[in-house]
Formats: sequence, structure tokens, C-alpha cells
Amino acid sequence: MPCRLWLALSVWLLLPTSEAGRHMPKLSDKKLCADSECSHPILIARALQDYYPGDCRFIPIRQGQLVYVYAMLKDRGNLFWAGSVQDSYYGQQEARIGHFPSSVVEETHPLMPASTEVKTTKWDFYCY
Repeated sequence: MPCRLWLALSVWLLLPTSEAGRHMPKLSDKKLCADSECSHPILIARALQDYYPGDCRFIPIRQGQLVYVYAMLKDRGNLFWAGSVQDSYYGQQEARIGHFPSSVVEETHPLMPASTEVKTTKWDFYCY
């Protein structure tokens, strides 16, 4: 019986720390996308410099990498964009969409107009 109690207590203590992720503060209430699901890239940009993220909402970018931009956060003057980094070899880096400052990239290939305004949700800023 004491062994079962010890096991139950151990599992209970580990549960709060085994969460898969956490919600972070929203960077914006609205974003501009190519479509209502933000599933199509707006443009391709090239990184002008390395960017090291401050927290898990952001993605690391190395100078010269291509970034597929899917959304432009609207409330703060489009200071932050959301996108995915493409390495020189496809599949070299796990595909992950995250935010980054628009100032660290230059637009190289416009793809679709960012004409659809979409409200952000807590899941836009969820850390995995």
C-alpha cells in the first residue's frame, strides 16, 4: 500500500511540469495575411543579419537564409512578421513558424498581397 501511495504522489507531482507548452503574451491583436487561414506565403525574404530569439515565440534566423513570410502583425507598425526559415538544403532545419523583426530581412520575392486582416488568437503565440 505505501508503494502505491508513493507512486500516485510521484505522478501527481510530475504532472504540472510535463505540460507540452505554454501561452505567451500576444504581440498583436491583428495580422495581415494572404488568406483567412494565413496558409499561403505573402513573400520570400532574405535575412540581412543573424537574429537570436528572446523567447519561444520567435525563430532564430541566420544571415542569408530564406524566410517564407505568412503574416505581418498589424498593431505595432508591422514591426514583427511570422514566417518559416528555409535553409540552403531543404529539410536541414525543422520547419517551424515563428515571429521575427521585419528589420532583419529584405523582401526578395513578393508572392501574394497581404490584404486579409485576421484577428490573432492565443495559439499564434503559443510556445511548444
